[in-house]
Amino acid sequence: MDCHPRGRGRGRGGRGNRNEESRDVRLSKSLSYALRHGANKMGLQMNSDGFVFVEELLAHQQFRSFSLEDVERVVATNDKQRFKLCNHPEDGRLQIRANQGHSVKVTDLELRAVALDDPDYPREAVHGSYMKHWPSIRSQGISRMNRTHIHLAPGLPGEGGVISGMRQSCDLAVYIDVAKAMSDGIQFFWSENGVLLTPGDAAGMLAPCYFSQAQRLKPSPCEIELH
Repeated sequence: MDCHPRGRGRGRGGRGNRNEESRDVRLSKSLSYALRHGANKMGLQMNSDGFVFVEELLAHQQFRSFSLEDVERVVATNDKQRFKLCNHPEDGRLQIRANQGHSVKVTDLELRAVALDDPDYPREAVHGSYMKHWPSIRSQGISRMNRTHIHLAPGLPGEGGVISGMRQSCDLAVYIDVAKAMSDGIQFFWSENGVLLTPGDAAGMLAPCYFSQAQRLKPSPCEIELH
């Protein structure tokens, strides 16, 4: 499968143009919704590996104001590498998918399973959230909600090249003892853009017993009690 970074051009008006940047934000958000959640509702055909053909995407009413160049630019410049462009291995048609974050079931997302004997698996990972949710998280655990996975990062954004796994706006970091969770049979996977994913337990949860520490991130980092 021919998969590679594409579309590094500046596009109409250049990235320095404020209107262009706002268009890119709108396109990125629309792509995230379509490729993670809404393809079927929008009448878009999504393959089992999560890919949608770009020509079909751009023909949809929601994307008709955007061009192939716009899509390529947004994919190439997205700071969290949320999307992947590929040529279909059989007919060469260009296709796009989200690397993670799906609420729809994608069976062939090319996730890499993490094993306890992997030399590079993170013993600890971070889930980003918000202090307003801390009372519920502390008592009940972290839920995957309507998504297929809980998202974790191998560190805080900016640490050791960490680019994705939690939002920059998060003011709560909950550290997960990955080794303990894996020893209890909970599975973890790496996405293509370096996000650590887990479906959680049978109920879709990471229980508080797997929390190793928690921090309030803003206005300044401060450890908070787990119990």
